[in-house]
Amino acid sequence: MQQLLNEVKDMQKNAKCLFSAEKIEAAINQVAKEMTEKLADENPVLLCVMNGAVIFMGQLVTKLLFPLQIDYIHATRYRGEMLGKDLHWLATPHIPIKGRTVVVIEDILDTGLTLSAVIDYCQQEGAKQVLSAVLIDKDHPRDKGGVNKADFTGLYVEDKFIIGYGLDYQEYLRNLPGIYAVEKS
Repeated sequence: MQQLLNEVKDMQKNAKCLFSAEKIEAAINQVAKEMTEKLADENPVLLCVMNGAVIFMGQLVTKLLFPLQIDYIHATRYRGEMLGKDLHWLATPHIPIKGRTVVVIEDILDTGLTLSAVIDYCQQEGAKQVLSAVLIDKDHPRDKGGVNKADFTGLYVEDKFIIGYGLDYQEYLRNLPGIYAVEKS
């Protein structure tokens, strides 16, 4: 455990800030504006993809001043690792989504596979419409069957390993107040 903590501390110390808290807030404000224009009369359900999107969603919903409900879904391919594997479902929404507009809130669009699986789940549950919002769109090749583009996007980043603002390294560093690039050897 101590070796991992030392690795995490070194990673944090050597990380390069790509987006400050102020730039992230401006991006979230823009996403909120776009979502308000499109969804103010829809009574949507916003689904937070745990754990990464919790910070983005928490900031976003305070800027959406129209009726909505929030819930979460927990589907992960990473489970603390740097590379995604098979999708593992840990929780599904408690609010019925049949006949509703659903917005899946995700921290990052990377390969697109997790977001695609969550959207498919919502469609199979009978959602009227499923949209997606991501804090970050990474310039990374999408996997076959993955989502290529989110409906609402805050920031765009090069294909780098990033941490902070919900993004983690082995379940650490999600709490950093900006988005940082790291070189992992």
